[in-house]
Amino acid sequence: MLPTLLVILTVAVLYWFPLRRWMGHWGTMSSDLTRVMAGDGLIGDPTFAYTMAATVNAQPEYIWPWLVQMGYQRGGLYSYDWLDRLFGFLDRPSATRILPEFQHLAVGDKIPLPRGQGYPVAAIEPGRTLVLDMRNMWGFDWVWQFGLYAVDEKRTRLVSRSTLRPLTIWTWLFSVLVIEPAAFLMTRRMLLGLKQRAETLSVRASARTDAR
Repeated sequence: MLPTLLVILTVAVLYWFPLRRWMGHWGTMSSDLTRVMAGDGLIGDPTFAYTMAATVNAQPEYIWPWLVQMGYQRGGLYSYDWLDRLFGFLDRPSATRILPEFQHLAVGDKIPLPRGQGYPVAAIEPGRTLVLDMRNMWGFDWVWQFGLYAVDEKRTRLVSRSTLRPLTIWTWLFSVLVIEPAAFLMTRRMLLGLKQRAETLSVRASARTDAR
């Protein structure tokens, strides 16, 4: 019995300290963690904050069209499609092309989810900022932000920041035990999916320019 308890305690300590910190800061540099983003003030004292990032070898103009068209029956979520479809978040694979009909998004619009749900748009700056405000939804206050920050003429930092405040002890436990690991896996894959699509789009655009 004692060895089992020690194993459980060791796993819990490793998860709570180094692993959770790594998951919540995956891909980031110090500048990503300290930068001020447009929706930072929407939750004044968040219980949890997660910032993840990736360097995309493309300019913001090649990332933004994928980001703005995401959603159910739109461009998808660019993550593990089989999981998103299994749990009903998508009804088709994520798009591999720009969808012109979904390139217009404004404050007050919703990025749709199934069953009439959606992520309300709280702030948007085309080519730079997208803030989704899910306060007082599903037992949480949750704000999800995306920022595009040019590094140089060929590279962009793609940053995802989530701030979360559970409204009950049960949603706090659910956040730690379920949402955190699931969000890490899906958000990481989403950032990589956006990176792949943007870089492919940039290469194709360069090839067309060179062919002229």
